[in-house]
Amino acid sequence: MSHVPQTDAYLPKIVVLGGGTGLSVMLRGLKQKPIDITAIVTVADDGGSSGILRSELAIIPPGDIRNVLSALADVEPLLGELLDYRFDKGNGLAGHSLGNLMLAAMRDITGDFVTGVRELSKVLAVRGRVLPSANQALVLRAEMEDGSIIEGESKIPKAGGVIRRVSIEPKDAEALPEALEALRQADAILVGPGSLYTSILPNLLVPEITQTIVQSNALKMFICNVMTQPGETDDYKVSDHLKAVRDHVGEDLFDYVIVNNGEIPEQVQTKYAEKGAKVVHLDLDEVTRQGYKVIADQLVLFRTYLRHDAERLSQHIYQLVESWMFKKR
Repeated sequence: MSHVPQTDAYLPKIVVLGGGTGLSVMLRGLKQKPIDITAIVTVADDGGSSGILRSELAIIPPGDIRNVLSALADVEPLLGELLDYRFDKGNGLAGHSLGNLMLAAMRDITGDFVTGVRELSKVLAVRGRVLPSANQALVLRAEMEDGSIIEGESKIPKAGGVIRRVSIEPKDAEALPEALEALRQADAILVGPGSLYTSILPNLLVPEITQTIVQSNALKMFICNVMTQPGETDDYKVSDHLKAVRDHVGEDLFDYVIVNNGEIPEQVQTKYAEKGAKVVHLDLDEVTRQGYKVIADQLVLFRTYLRHDAERLSQHIYQLVESWMFKKR
């Protein structure tokens, strides 16, 4: 159960669930706020460096956790670059990022992956805690519209079909106890942004995770992606994202939905369209009809890619949490 002590020194406890680049971008903004952050990260990755380390060393795939550690680390930019550095040559080294190898080494040194993450967090002066959603690697399966089954997180978006639903193996995977405790203590729970079927839902399909979110009286928010994702959310509107979550977990989890409604320049849209991605349309009437409150704002920045404006997004989240906690007092 959430509790709101009456002390000025109290930092709101915010738990964020997801994986991938979107989560890391948002966390870079959130760590600047006076809040206590716990990130619960997906463990279904089986591609690239993470996939190799997962299969060869039988460890939780480290890639998404490394991204989050890097985002929350309070270190010189050079050390962040070092974590994300990817070897491009060397027999056996090519393709691996140094941060992934460090997490694998910390698992061996400490004897346990979660302890290894905790110890590396100290070295990197991480603002907050980073926890895997489960204490084992999960296998993600997708049942496609045509009835075919695709196994493996990295293969699902490449299959090119329409996803009917995803599931995890083992279905009864146990959540990490620390993750459940963080959710119970949370004042606010954030889901997203990130790949809907391959980063967000794998966390919510761990049964105890969703049960604990449902039972929590924390403020619950869904941060919607700015663009659709080819092979995952083609032509999805905001309501389609929310429906997919509801169909998988059997509950309306969220109080608020935070979405971008800012204009995206035509040339940027064209660049994304070449890869099969387009702007996620905010069908406001349908989303509000479903009972969600909507915060819509200009929430994107364009550099090389479209990304959430971490500062503005974090400000909305922080203001929502502050006003919600004020009402609870």
